[in-house]
Amino acid sequence: MKTLVLCVFHVIFLRVYEIQCKSHPKPSCGYPPSQWCRSLEIAIECGVRKQCMELNATRPDPVVPPVEITLYYESLCPGCRAFLTEQLFPAWTLLKDIMNVNLVPFGNAKELPEENSFSCQHGEPECYANMVEACVLYAANHAAFPVIYCMDSSADVLKSAKSCLQLYATFVKWQTIESCTRGELGHRLMHQNAVKTQALKPAHTHVPWITFNGEYTSEWEDKAMSTLFNLVCSLYKGIKPPVCTGALKKLDRSFC
Repeated sequence: MKTLVLCVFHVIFLRVYEIQCKSHPKPSCGYPPSQWCRSLEIAIECGVRKQCMELNATRPDPVVPPVEITLYYESLCPGCRAFLTEQLFPAWTLLKDIMNVNLVPFGNAKELPEENSFSCQHGEPECYANMVEACVLYAANHAAFPVIYCMDSSADVLKSAKSCLQLYATFVKWQTIESCTRGELGHRLMHQNAVKTQALKPAHTHVPWITFNGEYTSEWEDKAMSTLFNLVCSLYKGIKPPVCTGALKKLDRSFC
């Protein structure tokens, strides 16, 4: 599985490198590669207009809704961390045009209203880690998933949180996350996650618990644990992107 993750990032690196080599972006381009195709003006400024037009031509029909994946999990659960880092994040990296990811850190925790607190399966550190990730999701928005991937793929989820935030969400200060976890906002976010988890039908019996477009089946979950990429491609109702149809298989095999 680690080979799959490395291959995913190798393919993405090669694509960015190819654009850089072919287009020779101007030194004045002040945007990172991930933002080059965000608008026509940026593409022109960075000298990648042609490449962005070609990329946009292969994007799915915006009328067709993406596959909506929601992961109900615990921050210190080994199985949850393995699924997020080995299946969910790599699949999202390649298929973000046809899939949305929602993360709900709570899992088997329990809300204790009389004590205004929470009880977690892996103890107090997990309750704090769940809240940190909830606050990251709230504050970092679109940049939150890479931050959480960074945390969950590290040896220590909590110790890596600050550096992961500084690496992938530079616009969010660590003090903002700390303030969130210590204040009313963090507690409110965890309460919302508790409500979402408790509202599951059927009720969750384990974590990770994965729903697709709001629905859960054991068959989909079994497939997701080993071949999420293929499952998302099969569930998408629109025209499949090239990465689903095999257009990138030769490139992938040649470096793996």
